[in-house]
Amino acid sequence: MAGHTIILFMIKVRHNTYNFTPYLTFNRNTWAKLHKYMHSSLTKEEIIKLQCINEDISLAEVLDIYLPLSSLLNYYISFSSSNTELEQFMSTEGQRIPYIIGITGSVAVGKSTTARVLQSLLSHWPENRTVDLITTDSFLYPNHVLKERDLLNKKGFPQSYDIKSLINFLFKIKSGVHNVTAPVYSHLIYDIVPYKKNIIDKPDIMLIEGLNILQSSHYYYYDDIYPVVISDFIDFSIYIDAPQEILKKWYIKRFLTFCKESFYHPNSYFYHYAQLSEPEAIAIAKKLWLEINVPNLEKIFYLHIHVLV
Repeated sequence: MAGHTIILFMIKVRHNTYNFTPYLTFNRNTWAKLHKYMHSSLTKEEIIKLQCINEDISLAEVLDIYLPLSSLLNYYISFSSSNTELEQFMSTEGQRIPYIIGITGSVAVGKSTTARVLQSLLSHWPENRTVDLITTDSFLYPNHVLKERDLLNKKGFPQSYDIKSLINFLFKIKSGVHNVTAPVYSHLIYDIVPYKKNIIDKPDIMLIEGLNILQSSHYYYYDDIYPVVISDFIDFSIYIDAPQEILKKWYIKRFLTFCKESFYHPNSYFYHYAQLSEPEAIAIAKKLWLEINVPNLEKIFYLHIHVLV
């Protein structure tokens, strides 16, 4: 199984009190200057289009943060795929196995946005690699199962995921299997879409984003034989973090956006919220944040000890 590297983006950098550390720390200005080493084929127009992924992303953020990150990832991927001596030793020449990048962090921290921006950037490097994106939401149990197990209020917690199916999926991806399928999750209906599947056909790179993908407190068993955790399959991991008060603001803003968009979609899970006034919707968002997301944040807080900035 692959090892992984963890990188942490912070709104507010925690300074190391010691004079030594095995980790590299970059402030935004230093990180942005790494662009001089980049050779991306992205045009200015294509970079500007990336803002369509999220209206809150500025052109400066794409250039200063995401472009250097995609460059770093490209170096790792190129190194991983060019180890011909090892391939000869192991007799694995010509076997193309997807490079898996994991993106995790709390609710509303920007995992989906980061994943979609990186998917676009990584596909524009001169190597013309294919890049697929999957979300762990696809492996949530359907709502009817969560209701049966009295877990609907725990949606997003580890017990609400079909971890066995996720492990089987990743096992196939890392085994080089073609046309691996995964369920499709819809934020519009807040549920798994029946009879619809994502198909991942052995891409060069696969991004997987979602909660809990770096947790290692519990082992799962593939075929009841191999003890594994999700991170065993991940080659490079990105953990995104921000202060809790900022996360709360982002969550409320996203909740209001869902409510406004749902006004035009009667089948949406959030449609009944769309009839509320903004103060009423904010009050509900705050209640959901306290009852569901804060406890979930506390569950994954221990991940911070694996990362130093």
